[in-house]
Amino acid sequence: MDINPLLIPILGISCGLLAIIGGVFIRPWMQLQQRKMEIEAQQVAEKAAQYAAHSDRLEQRVAVLERILTDRSTQLGEEIERLRDAPIN
Repeated sequence: MDINPLLIPILGISCGLLAIIGGVFIRPWMQLQQRKMEIEAQQVAEKAAQYAAHSDRLEQRVAVLERILTDRSTQLGEEIERLRDAPIN
């Protein structure tokens, strides 16, 4: 099996070109993709925090409604009016 003497320099130059292309084009592209994923993760975390806060407010309102419905005192009407006048968070 004879190896062409030009094959070794061609392979060496090809490997060098691949390394340069990888450093110039592929590495920045990978860094860009990583940064995009980090930004998306931050946005998802912010939305999750907003949903959690909204859920807490709804739970508080449901607790007030449950208390009103289970309260059988004569002051029920007064309490409803007082809650109506209270600011909503």
